[in-house]
Amino acid sequence: MTIAFRSAEDLAGMIRRREIGAVELLELYFGRIDTLDATINAVIWQDREGALETARAADSRTVTGDDLPPLHGVPMTIKESFDVAGAPTTWGDPAFRDNVARHDCVAVERLKRAGVTLFGKTNVPLNLADWQSFNDIYGITSNPWDTGRTPGGSSGGSAAALAAGLTGIETGSDIGASIRNPAHYCGVFGHKPSFGICPPRGQALPGVLTGADMAVIGPLARSAGDLEVALNVLAGPDVLDAAGWRLELPARRARKLADLRVAVMLESGLSEVDGPYLDMLQDLVDGIARTGATLSDAARPDIDMRDAHETYIQLLRAATSARLPQDRLEDFQAARARLDPGDASYFALMTRGNTMTHREWMALNERREHIRWAWHRFFDDWDILISPVAASTAFPHDHSGERHDRTIPVNGHEAPTTDQMFWAGFGLMALLPGTVAPAGISRDGLPGGIQITGPWLGDLTTIEAARLIEREFGGFQPPSGF
Repeated sequence: MTIAFRSAEDLAGMIRRREIGAVELLELYFGRIDTLDATINAVIWQDREGALETARAADSRTVTGDDLPPLHGVPMTIKESFDVAGAPTTWGDPAFRDNVARHDCVAVERLKRAGVTLFGKTNVPLNLADWQSFNDIYGITSNPWDTGRTPGGSSGGSAAALAAGLTGIETGSDIGASIRNPAHYCGVFGHKPSFGICPPRGQALPGVLTGADMAVIGPLARSAGDLEVALNVLAGPDVLDAAGWRLELPARRARKLADLRVAVMLESGLSEVDGPYLDMLQDLVDGIARTGATLSDAARPDIDMRDAHETYIQLLRAATSARLPQDRLEDFQAARARLDPGDASYFALMTRGNTMTHREWMALNERREHIRWAWHRFFDDWDILISPVAASTAFPHDHSGERHDRTIPVNGHEAPTTDQMFWAGFGLMALLPGTVAPAGISRDGLPGGIQITGPWLGDLTTIEAARLIEREFGGFQPPSGF
């Protein structure tokens, strides 16, 4: 594999051993962006001069033999929604076109201390609210495996840049699979951490300090090992909490696949899975079984999955409702007045979420807490649960109308694109960690990922499972032409 596609750990090691310089590696990525990015439009802002200065300092530090940080000299881009001093933070919204961050966010501060050479930002959808990445400021980002298809969203530019070999490592955010679906569609690794362990401060629009319910930040990479390195950098209390608590994640539960207790849920009546993707996942599950791991297709937490899904959608839309303009909020309030009480469609759940009272939110939160305890008991007996990430591999671009009115092709018919929010939310709504690892290339020629859900704070276990799958069955593969 060419240098551009090596893991961040490998790249940092090469710089430490002086097999390549930080400046030389950075310029390699600049050259690839100049040559290749026009076809996918992943990297939408760069500070080349500032990055070259950082890389020169890294090379000087290499020569002096100082104790070097874990990501020393690794070129990095980051999702546009993260504040980087001197860079625009717009979330794809023209209303914030002129918003330039004055300070680095917490994640960027920590990544810089870990040694990265941060040189650019990657594209997002408007307000981070789509499984595609397009907006009126930066345009459309395409999937490097097939430029007629989405790279995912909202961290779509992040995953596309990694898959195309335009950057060394990335960081995204996730409240509705916004790390996980881009990793799946682009064939890279992604980790949605347990809620609350990675401070999101500064991954926000101007003036916002409060992180949203369920929303997390986390790494995307070309190897499972990079996910753990980056998680160790990002995780830990923010300043307000640091005087009183420390984060100590539980040790991984297994060091080989044969020792894992694996629950398998590849299908659900709430979101149909497309045949080529499902077959690829089943092949991987069969391979895991052959290693001697304990598998069950029937083991589930003692929860009503439909109730969990409906709870998730309402909590999700409550969490994002603060972004609604007043006129849109009033539209939803009027729509709610017309809803049939028994209507459980996505639109109805979204409408109730956008307009709920605090009392209604507390009732949903109580339901969630019961679900969290059911998951806790489930993980007494099982180490991980593996599932699809979405309903299919990457779908064709479709930017028409409202997201909740669009469809995607699944098994020869059109399915609502929002159905697959089930796979996004059944673990996330319980605040659990979820890791996505490449599962292979399906018979439609596109990559697909496996979602690994683990116990609360079991991040090292889900990442380790991804690492073991990578070691046994292979991981990232570069797309043709890149």
